[in-house]
Amino acid sequence: MICKFRYIKILLAQKIAMAKIKYYYDTKTCKYEKVKISKLEMVINGLGIVFICLIFGVIFSVLITKHMPSSRLQFLLNLNAALLQKYEAVDRDLKQINSQMALLQRNDDKVYRVLFDAPPIPAEIRQAGAGGSLRYKDLLEERLSQENLILSTFKKLDITKRKMYIQTKSYDEIVELAKSKSEMLECIPAIQPITNKELTRLASGFGRRLHPILKIWRAHTGVDFTAKTGTPIYATGDGKVTLVNRVGGYGKQIEISHGYGYKTKYAHMSDFNVTVGQSVKRGQVIGYVGNTGLSSGPHLHYEVHYQNRKVDPVNYFTNGLTKEEADKLLEYASKENASLGF
Repeated sequence: MICKFRYIKILLAQKIAMAKIKYYYDTKTCKYEKVKISKLEMVINGLGIVFICLIFGVIFSVLITKHMPSSRLQFLLNLNAALLQKYEAVDRDLKQINSQMALLQRNDDKVYRVLFDAPPIPAEIRQAGAGGSLRYKDLLEERLSQENLILSTFKKLDITKRKMYIQTKSYDEIVELAKSKSEMLECIPAIQPITNKELTRLASGFGRRLHPILKIWRAHTGVDFTAKTGTPIYATGDGKVTLVNRVGGYGKQIEISHGYGYKTKYAHMSDFNVTVGQSVKRGQVIGYVGNTGLSSGPHLHYEVHYQNRKVDPVNYFTNGLTKEEADKLLEYASKENASLGF
């Protein structure tokens, strides 16, 4: 039995050895001849096998690297993805900031600057150009992988900062205008020169009136307030006293320059409480009701001048009156009755 197995093994070995030997049919000898391989051919065949193995090795390495990156490469890929997300978030925030900035600019031009009679800021200044590509020369020289995204973000950031700077300058101007407007509002005549509790009545308004002494119809350039002699008279706005004296039909009078084109006159007074050149505040006592000059009884003749033109003082009694009081005042002032003086 053992001999039989050895015999089979020997036959298999012979068949394998014969399989490695290659034959070709020689037409000249009409026989099968063994194929003889030279050493050079063996070397070339071996190099070919090695080359094919190298190609497959490179392909396999690339596939492995692509689909199974190293821990360092994976870290860098994750970091790059995170940075891209951050830049995208910054870009969204910049868009939101610019949207809010546009709202501030619109309110500035359409509301705040209108309130203070200031012209809107020109659009070309609002655009706030950030300069050309040379501004980002250092970044361009770095040859960054996400160069376009980074440059776009920096440009948007620069433009936003410049817009914010222009807006803050505009607000500084608005603050100064507000201060000036506040000063102007304090200076413009806005109250009655005699308070209602001390006032007997508004005897005569602005317009054509019969003079009580001259007995002729003539232009009455102010309003007459009837009150007892010695009743306090108040400055109707902030200003500087420019005249304190007795002049003809006006009797004892005071003039106050309020600036911004406004001036007020107080006539037929009994006494003064200020001097020329003195600064006064609205509501400050400047003198007292009297009956001096061409006057038919104790009263105050009050005038408002704007741009050297006498205007109706009733239109400047805006502070301290209810709607009913203002309506009654306008009704009295519109009556064509006799004035009490010059």
